Amino acid sequence: MNKAIILAGGQGKRMKADMPKPLFKVLGEPMLEWVISACEDGGAEDICVVKGFRGEMIDEYLSGRYQSVLQAERLGTGHAVMQAEQFLKQNTDGNTLVLCGDAPFIDGQTIKNSLTYHMNNDNAVTVITAELDNPYGYGRIIRTENGIGGIVEQKDADESQRKINEVNSGAYWFRTADLLDFLGKIDRNNAQGEYYLTDTVGIAVSEGKKAGAYKSANADIIKGANNRKDLLELNTYARMAVIEKHLENGVEFTCTDGVIIERDVKIGTGTEILPNTIIRGKTIIGNNCKIGAETVIENCTIGNNVVIDTAQVYNSVVEDDVKIEHYVHIRPDSVIRKNAYISDFVEIKNSIIGERTAVSHLVYIGDSDVGRKVNIGAGTVTVNYDGIAKSRCEIGDRSFVGCNTNLIAPVKLGKAVYTGAGTTVTRDIPDYALVIDRGVLKVKEGYTLRKFKTDK
Repeated sequence: MNKAIILAGGQGKRMKADMPKPLFKVLGEPMLEWVISACEDGGAEDICVVKGFRGEMIDEYLSGRYQSVLQAERLGTGHAVMQAEQFLKQNTDGNTLVLCGDAPFIDGQTIKNSLTYHMNNDNAVTVITAELDNPYGYGRIIRTENGIGGIVEQKDADESQRKINEVNSGAYWFRTADLLDFLGKIDRNNAQGEYYLTDTVGIAVSEGKKAGAYKSANADIIKGANNRKDLLELNTYARMAVIEKHLENGVEFTCTDGVIIERDVKIGTGTEILPNTIIRGKTIIGNNCKIGAETVIENCTIGNNVVIDTAQVYNSVVEDDVKIEHYVHIRPDSVIRKNAYISDFVEIKNSIIGERTAVSHLVYIGDSDVGRKVNIGAGTVTVNYDGIAKSRCEIGDRSFVGCNTNLIAPVKLGKAVYTGAGTTVTRDIPDYALVIDRGVLKVKEGYTLRKFKTDK
């Protein structure tokens, strides 16, 4: 079985925040989640996360998905892996991947390919490397005829070694049994007084075991964040990488200012994304849509030929040929059926809006089932909460709900029911009925003339 140990104990003091550094987000997801998903994609799904500073936050985020161990003192990367000794001993026959929880761009293909290289070459340890145009600050890989002889840090490298462009990514494959053996032989005889995982390469070579280096084609695996500026750069890089992917797939961007699309979003050919639009989670958008400007969509399924203009849509379904106008808020668990029209300043919550139904401006529809070809007049409210419980409203096909109608839930309008403007409906209405609620109209003539005399 192939295991993975993710080192996530860093505080990140330069972030100036009271949380573990791997929980800082890139495109809406913690860096730790990027690394976890890469492990899962790469086939290393038995994962142990080494936590440290504010470790309870790591546990809360993991929510039982994977186990964690605590590194109470920060004594180096080797020391961090030592804390996972019992995890390693659960199965020593396979291989173990060790990688950093704050290097989000490691990818599943690199993990798979490096494991194949590691096993085919019968290596005790394989360092995953990348080649950089500017390798300053990174540990250089010293290659030999039989693999690698070691890793030299920037401060310890001589002039010829500093010219090496191949650097250590901080990720390694080990034969699990060899890793357990190496951990018992690492010492703290260095300037920092810490246990370095890089020392395992020298130990392997000194014992006649094979150490190798797999160079990833993805140089981005090196990228990490030590401060807020670095984090911004990671977000900017990831944001543009996602946009470029969608451009290649036929999505249109006339301007990318303020556009944030998370990495699991899928968008169909011919769809246009306008500026200041944010699309999150596992949203799926169909073909030939127009989204934005200034729109937020999260965890939704959007059909084809949909227009959503300056709106917010969460955890809902919008079917084909729907038009949603300015400042609409679609709250979770809503379904907008085909060819529906939602006008300005409308809020819809946990409701179904039927095919070819039109919802006029300044409307609230909550906990309701609205039929086909219904017209909802401006200012209509479904009064779904009595202070204790939520109740549903039902509006039948082809009904016409007049402006400023109040539907006091639970209430049902039958098929083709018409309500007069300003009506308050408190009981079920049968099919094809007209319901009008009119109070007594009182007119006091000359009222304002008398009022003006007293307002001098």
